[in-house]
Amino acid sequence: MSAESQEVHHEEGEHETMTRGRIWKVFFILLGITCVEFFIALIIVPKHPDLLVYANPVYIVLTLFKAFYIVAYFMHLKFEKLGLSLSIIVPILFIIGLILVLTNESHHWISLRK
Repeated sequence: MSAESQEVHHEEGEHETMTRGRIWKVFFILLGITCVEFFIALIIVPKHPDLLVYANPVYIVLTLFKAFYIVAYFMHLKFEKLGLSLSIIVPILFIIGLILVLTNESHHWISLRK
């Protein structure tokens, strides 16, 4: 193997492994997101209950960020582009399908009540 091919292989290997520093970085990102969620839930919402309407979507977005970091780094799907894409796209398609089916079913039940 030439030095150039070893260097390319070494660079690829760096991107495919979790170093101790990267693990701590992801840990602190997840910790920060969790602290923001707790701050909203325990300090902001009790003082301003009318903000609960805005807090719930914020919780959902922050939870999706946490889910991304967990799936991408700790399940190592960030390093597998196809696996990450499929693990995101397939459930979203199922959820959209479920919403469409439930919407259709709700229209059926509403028409029965009339």
